[in-house]
Amino acid sequence: MLAIVHNITAATRLLDVLQLLGHDDRIQTVFTIPGSSAFTEGTDRFLTEHGIRLHEPGTLGDSKIDLVISASFGDELNFRPAPKVVLPHGIGYNKYLNREPGTGNVFGLSAEWLYDKHGDLVADLLVLSHEEQLDRLRRSCPGATHIALVAGDPCLDRMLASAPLRPVYRRAFGVTRGQRLVLVSSTWGEQSLLAQHPETIREMARLPLDEYRVVVALHPNIGAWHSSWQVARWLDDCERAGVTVLPPLEGWRAALVAADLVIGDHGSVPFYGAAIGRPVLLARAPEHTMAPDSAVGRFLRAAPRWKPGQDLAARSDAVIREHDPETLRPVTELASSAVGESASLLRKAFYRLLDLPEPADPAEVRTVPVPTEGIREASAQLVRAELVDDATVEITRYPAELMSVEDALPSGTHLVSDTETPARRMLELAEIMVVPDPADGPALLRALPGCLLATGQSRDGAWEVVTREGHWIRFGGAEAHGRLCASLVHAWLTDGRELADLPSQMLLRHGSRLVELTVRIG
Repeated sequence: MLAIVHNITAATRLLDVLQLLGHDDRIQTVFTIPGSSAFTEGTDRFLTEHGIRLHEPGTLGDSKIDLVISASFGDELNFRPAPKVVLPHGIGYNKYLNREPGTGNVFGLSAEWLYDKHGDLVADLLVLSHEEQLDRLRRSCPGATHIALVAGDPCLDRMLASAPLRPVYRRAFGVTRGQRLVLVSSTWGEQSLLAQHPETIREMARLPLDEYRVVVALHPNIGAWHSSWQVARWLDDCERAGVTVLPPLEGWRAALVAADLVIGDHGSVPFYGAAIGRPVLLARAPEHTMAPDSAVGRFLRAAPRWKPGQDLAARSDAVIREHDPETLRPVTELASSAVGESASLLRKAFYRLLDLPEPADPAEVRTVPVPTEGIREASAQLVRAELVDDATVEITRYPAELMSVEDALPSGTHLVSDTETPARRMLELAEIMVVPDPADGPALLRALPGCLLATGQSRDGAWEVVTREGHWIRFGGAEAHGRLCASLVHAWLTDGRELADLPSQMLLRHGSRLVELTVRIG
């Protein structure tokens, strides 16, 4: 069997379905990258990292190919006499994408994509996810209806199967009790969220750290076109502000399952989010790029929108608060006509084309992987710490990385920075420095005359704070909240209290969390 891989997006969909055949030793799959896509950058590396050996299209020679499978269209589908299967690589077929501009033809459902230059159909099996696509195919290209198979959506089925693992995914993304996980998604192209409203990510990154966790999923074509290095540079300040930028290959599906809100555009990710019941807010909805009678075309007209100039946080909160999955159900039901059945329908079709008996065991739907990438905390934080009573401090934190150079520190806040390549102005403005080893604290305070406190975690797990005067305070029970202990000390001292009067037990409140601390001076 030959898998034709046009780009990373197509590769991820192919790997989803090829695992249905993976354990059958009667079948060997070879892979090739045709080079006809403008977004092939990184595809070879992606496949190699998955242990796949690539074959140049011209080196297959007389190799016997019994089935060709692809998740996109291209002239290279014509070079083999074997049966050919074409799958969608997103949420069905929705987009106007024409070889001849201005023709208004939908990618994958029009004659210009389904017939070759000799007038022959390019595929023997065209996989559709919903009956509505078959209806559109009948209208746009009736001569191809006999090759269509409505087989649901394997990607959607995997996310639905993953629903019980939502708490696991949320923990993997660093979401704590009381926090909201917001997934910001952008497709590729000049009409995308990233191209038109890149400030959307920064607006979300400025929200209180203890209330929001922000994750970004970018279409792989963005990195393939601009380079992953360039994209990383564009979003470097957001990552320093605590935003998690997902790898382009995997993680977005787990993020959708885990999310409290999806902000996006006309790409597949927001539609998938709505289809599994997540609140969605569209920052871009270019309706002219989609067939109006398609699933995504209808979705763009029906989903809530955010317009530049609106308070993004307030709009997001309102969408979450008012969310009712049933509102969009007539649209999101168009994602699949065979929910939960895609694996069995596809496997049956593959074995029929291969002319092999299908295995007796059922086709399995696998959950999506739990993310393993490390979650980065905001390296510099603006902290407001207020004494609620003699033993309780309430803390509110904001990322400082996106603060303008001209901005003064907001009233009542102090700057906390770690030592992971901070900007010089962060070192100059920081009143608290977080160090890998608290033993380095005194020397660091001598080198930074504007800094009042240094803090770090000792080898036994306790967090230690040292003052400019050389006084040490040791906190137990802080665990992941340890860097906040220095802000507690800061609030105590700036309130005019003596360090010696710190209670032996204190409460630290941030967001909806209340942390009990033990305190020892000296």
